[in-house]
Amino acid sequence: MVVLDNVTINQLRAFVAVCDQGSFSGAARKLSRAQSAISHAIKALESAFDVELFDRDTRKAQLTAAGRSLLPDARAVISRTEEMKTRAGSITRAGAPQLSVAVDVYFPRAQLIEGLRTLQAEFPTAAINLRITTMQGGERLVLEKMCALAVTVQNVPEVSPDAVERHWLCEAEMVTLCAPSHPLASTAKPIPVDEFGRHVQIVVTDNQPEAEKTQQGVAGKRLWLVNDLGAKRDLLKAGLGWGHMPRHLVGEDLARGELVELERRAWHLGPLTFVISQRRGYDLSPCESRLVELLGKP
Repeated sequence: MVVLDNVTINQLRAFVAVCDQGSFSGAARKLSRAQSAISHAIKALESAFDVELFDRDTRKAQLTAAGRSLLPDARAVISRTEEMKTRAGSITRAGAPQLSVAVDVYFPRAQLIEGLRTLQAEFPTAAINLRITTMQGGERLVLEKMCALAVTVQNVPEVSPDAVERHWLCEAEMVTLCAPSHPLASTAKPIPVDEFGRHVQIVVTDNQPEAEKTQQGVAGKRLWLVNDLGAKRDLLKAGLGWGHMPRHLVGEDLARGELVELERRAWHLGPLTFVISQRRGYDLSPCESRLVELLGKP
């Protein structure tokens, strides 16, 4: 039975050096070690593999068939070890990038994916912790130090203004819509707020006790609260209510006629503004700064 647990990288280096130099003495000079140490390393390696690596009947170090077969593997292990050492040295000098970010469910998904893809290419050793949240969920994670950054909707009330600061990131267009089968779809346009209030509105919430106080763009009391944007979209398409959605999430539904855009009267609905939330006094790392830059690009 081959016991690989006893094989060391120094033994493999000695094996390769003897092959490259053609002798045990030459390997000793190359590795700046005593010849006896090289001989001991080769014997230990042969014992671990339970094979003879060199033919002892010749003056020059001649590989056996087993030695010739194992030499490429030894070179590969040494190469990978050097690669690991180089990577470890880089991490030691620069620090292993750690990035923890909470992103609101309303944030453009394609923009998030492209930003993360670019970040992974530029920071291949970065450990990224991503969380998708709603409403105040991201800032709570920042406040609890579970995340360093959060992409938050600006008009959601701040969790703790004294501890968390916000910086503008980007905007996304919002539309008001319903299914073609919904009564509002056949209502004369533009539609007043009180008419919207007579119908069920589908609203995304984080299901926290104070969630209803943080709702934006609400027209009445008939609310169905969901904590999943996909569920909201499905309910809208089923004709069970109306609601506001980011245009980037429903563009295809509108094009296919599965949802229709509603024109509002005397009711302004501005774009959805996203901000970066972080603890006050927190200095962003180069990796974090790069992510913020990427997420801010439409």
